[in-house]
Amino acid sequence: MNHWLIKSEPDVFSIHDLAKAKKKTTHWEGVRNYQARNFLRAMKKGDLALFYHSNAEPSAVAGVVEVVREAYPDESAWDPRSDYHDPKASNENPIWSMVDVRLVEIFSRELPLDELRGVRALADMELLRRGSRLSVHPVTPAQFRTIQSLASKRRAARP
Repeated sequence: MNHWLIKSEPDVFSIHDLAKAKKKTTHWEGVRNYQARNFLRAMKKGDLALFYHSNAEPSAVAGVVEVVREAYPDESAWDPRSDYHDPKASNENPIWSMVDVRLVEIFSRELPLDELRGVRALADMELLRRGSRLSVHPVTPAQFRTIQSLASKRRAARP
């Protein structure tokens, strides 16, 4: 099993929106970066991903999802009415891919980016690299376990 991190702006689609979706499942569409698309294509059914709220106050890991359908063509690319339309894409040349994910867990507390930056075990995590803009990227099993462990602990009160 592989582990991943997927990003979404919560005002566009949050983990709470996923919780309200039919069968708590959705397709992960709209990825328009080739490297991130290739990561989507590498995802396997049963893989787990951290759900990250980006461009939020604060940006934070909010929970875990499971890949329930492996990569298939992202039809939004060839829909001119879609925000994710790509005129170079077509049914014959889909270019972009998506996967389906199902909610596994909403963390009892979100893990803000600033807190994650202070965790030595996460120092090499792609999310924490300056300039990391990828909306989908791999996470090591150790990084995934560290995030899960942090999420299960209550944050110490600040003085």
